[in-house]
Amino acid sequence: MKRLIAMLALAGAVLVGTPAWAEEKPAADAQPAAMAVAEAPAAAAEAAPAAAPAAAPVVNKGDNAWIMVCAALVILMSIPGLALFYGGLVRAKNMLSVLMQVFVTFSLISVLWAVYGYSVAFTEGGAFFGTLDKLFLKGVTVDSVAATFSKGVVISEFAYIVFQGAFAAITCGLIVGAFAERVKFSAVLVFMVIWFTLSYLPMAHMVWYWAGPDAYVDAAAGEAAGKTAGFLFQKGALDFAGGTVVHINAAIAGLVGAFLIGKRIGYGRESMAPHSLTFTMIGASLLWFGWFGFNAGSALEASGGSALAMVNTWLATACAALSWMFAEWLLKGKPSMLGAASGAVAGLVAITPAAGFVGVVGGIVIGLLAGVVCLWGVNGLKRLLGADDSLDVFGVHGVGGILGAILTGVFAAPSLGGTGVYDYVANKVGDYDVTAQVIAQLWGVGTVVVWSGIVSLVAFKLVDIVIGLRVPEEEEREGLDITAHGESAYHH
Repeated sequence: MKRLIAMLALAGAVLVGTPAWAEEKPAADAQPAAMAVAEAPAAAAEAAPAAAPAAAPVVNKGDNAWIMVCAALVILMSIPGLALFYGGLVRAKNMLSVLMQVFVTFSLISVLWAVYGYSVAFTEGGAFFGTLDKLFLKGVTVDSVAATFSKGVVISEFAYIVFQGAFAAITCGLIVGAFAERVKFSAVLVFMVIWFTLSYLPMAHMVWYWAGPDAYVDAAAGEAAGKTAGFLFQKGALDFAGGTVVHINAAIAGLVGAFLIGKRIGYGRESMAPHSLTFTMIGASLLWFGWFGFNAGSALEASGGSALAMVNTWLATACAALSWMFAEWLLKGKPSMLGAASGAVAGLVAITPAAGFVGVVGGIVIGLLAGVVCLWGVNGLKRLLGADDSLDVFGVHGVGGILGAILTGVFAAPSLGGTGVYDYVANKVGDYDVTAQVIAQLWGVGTVVVWSGIVSLVAFKLVDIVIGLRVPEEEEREGLDITAHGESAYHH
């Protein structure tokens, strides 16, 4: 019996664990053990592994998926959105020529972007150009990452490349509308190569290139990183999604082309009404839809900032469509589908530089002003300039882009509901000076007007000397669909 009791007691000790009294030790017994670690010899400390470096940022799959979707939306803006918008505005005999110019320009610039465009725009070089270190996307792998606007948050570099490449392609496509119905197809392609290389790429680098937020660990590092940024980034110019880089840049090129190529035969004497406002409305709607990717995607994250840009893109566009329509209704006695569609595009253009920086009220004000101001741009200003800007590229994209860029400096102020400008060294929103910011915005506007104007003038002149810009008169009268491409959009 005694042996049985002893065995049961032993089993209970094993099952229950060490009794409480066994864990109670005098403080003196515990002290030497603690001191043994603290007083370990230097050799033991050296033998211990060094502290692991901070883990590299890991791509967030949600952000990555969002940017890839946005890239596809921007591509949708070009083909078919912009192509249909422009195609509906020309005469039936030139429908296919405009579709062809937009479609092939998109294809051409996409290839050039991968060959050298991305490298020139988004590598560290000088204040105006990057380097050729990433020709043919050299060194970019499935593990390569691109910075966003949050410390420690990155996306796949390939996703960023496609997203930015779609911007470059649609920018060049926008230019086509200024001299539609009378330009040589070959001239368009050669001009696009020159202008993309010497105007789009440096403007993208000047405005958007920086070292990324993770470089701003302290004041000294921030100052050093700032010196590697693009010229206009260093000036403090804000351009959320392309007011300067895309819209003003393209509009100036289009205006220069309209002047140099000359007016269409019969301009001002013959009817040149749009042949299909149905296509134009569909195109405008696709532009609006795709523009959510254009603006909201420019936050580079699926974040609250991206949602703000989406709301502003939605409301500003609606406001501009209404303000253009009502102003036209008041002036001409009837509201038109063309006016509503044009107003929507004007609102999209004007909110682009501001989308992620201004509050909802700021977005509404910018939209309402854009509709009225751009209506003047395609009527009063167009008459003052005297150029045959066929599809009002400057009146909408130039005027709207300038308006939006300047008003960004006003409505980005936190006191007016804007986000302000984030200080990555202090890790908080910095002090905001409206006057200083508007001056920075004017630096952006002035730079792109002069830069694009000079590059465009030289490029058009070179193309004219080498192959000529304009089709012969008989080909223009017959229509470019047949004479340039041997096809017709319609067979009745």
